[in-house]
Amino acid sequence: MTTGSRLSSEGLDGRRKRVLFRCWHRGTKELDLIIGRFADAHLIDLTDADLDQLERILDVPDPELYAAFMGEAATPADAAGTVFDRIKAFGAASPSQ
Repeated sequence: MTTGSRLSSEGLDGRRKRVLFRCWHRGTKELDLIIGRFADAHLIDLTDADLDQLERILDVPDPELYAAFMGEAATPADAAGTVFDRIKAFGAASPSQ
């Protein structure tokens, strides 16, 4: 199982480079795979408002965030929004590796 980005940070602006790194270095492999794969697929196309929301999601502690993605807990208020919903749907649709 690979747990590294397939998106090159070359050509990304500084903010997107930092976000990509944070998406793949959560601290738990499960969240790395959920959020990291989403970032690989969609980071380039996210708007500034989407990036703001993604950064708020990345600030949520791992256990709370994972439980919310798995539907075992409510979505944290700071993380709620379209980007959270997109990540959750993406994770559910993505095959495990």
